[in-house]
Amino acid sequence: MNTTFAHAVPVSPPCPVIERVETVLLDLPTIRPHKLSVATMNGQTMMLVKVHCSDGIVGIGEGTTIGGLAYGGESPEGMQLAIETYFAPLMVREDATAVRALMLRIGKMVKENRFAKCAVETALLDAHGKRLGLPVSELLGGRLRDRLPVAWTLASGDTAKDIAEAEKMLDLRRHNIFKLKIGGKTLREDIAHVAAIKRALGDRGAVRVDVNMAWGETEAAYGLAALADAGCELVEQPVASASAMMRLMRRFPVALMADEILQGPETAFAIATNHSADVFAIKIEQSGGLFSAQRVAAIADAAGIGLYGGTMLEGAVGTIASAQLFSTFVNLQWGTELFGPLLLTEEILAAPLDYSDFELTVPHRPGLGIELDEDRIAYFARDKLRKTTSADA
Repeated sequence: MNTTFAHAVPVSPPCPVIERVETVLLDLPTIRPHKLSVATMNGQTMMLVKVHCSDGIVGIGEGTTIGGLAYGGESPEGMQLAIETYFAPLMVREDATAVRALMLRIGKMVKENRFAKCAVETALLDAHGKRLGLPVSELLGGRLRDRLPVAWTLASGDTAKDIAEAEKMLDLRRHNIFKLKIGGKTLREDIAHVAAIKRALGDRGAVRVDVNMAWGETEAAYGLAALADAGCELVEQPVASASAMMRLMRRFPVALMADEILQGPETAFAIATNHSADVFAIKIEQSGGLFSAQRVAAIADAAGIGLYGGTMLEGAVGTIASAQLFSTFVNLQWGTELFGPLLLTEEILAAPLDYSDFELTVPHRPGLGIELDEDRIAYFARDKLRKTTSADA
């Protein structure tokens, strides 16, 4: 008797899909007013996004700006509206594992909105890392370091208070690199402020400044010379245009860093081609996401431009997303300024981030490696979580 055996054909489990997207605005107080040339911040508003997947995994991302709309064209409120109205319909029912393909689709349908795109991409990567049991750094090519040096920004606007704050950070062994926010006072007042702080710190702390585009080119020429004499080692975005930055390059013994003019790979290529900066401030939000920020860093490396891990004063979620990426950089010559969570008076994580010995530890747990304190999220939420339509509605 002939017996025929049916061969079982392996069936791949269906890919998990995105079921719904939630957003929430958090209003958190800061430890002191944070004065920039463009705004004075007395608190921070962040937009958190949660991507719920059919396999039960939830990814989180963050969109945050400096001073609402004072810094650029996006605000936390605008990000929330864009994600609810335009992003979510493109995401629901889509393959949650195809992160790059989904972000490419979103990019074709949604122009600009780089900060909102970063928040969504972060949430997708967090979810996929959790799914695979890998930190986000491993989804980006693999980490090369577990700890990142972190600068502290002195921005009270008062010289004596800033010196006292710097001394406290040195005593706590939390920061020994200090960036001063200037540009809101007269040029001479700003120079005197920087010089006084550097004299007080001496060799115990490095001093850098961020002008946030407040100077004209003539002012910048005078200011850069005076800052170099005062012992400042790095000046961030003293003028508004890349062409002015190019004309200032190599004229003074101080490094020039591009920030606001650096808005993704295309601008990075133009700045590198025109020799308009010594250093790039890599910001995941300003770049349009972690993958785009990775491309910006690659352009800098190819052009011999130094790298600095920048911040939009994100909370814990955006900060750790940045840290996961920065840990993969071959070169990070100028360290980072991932101090955003330390500027806030309130903790939103179940376990705080590890800032110690002048550095930030990058978590090894899957995804971003952090867990939200949901009770704290609910307490500080401006409105309850906003939900999109689920996939099975």
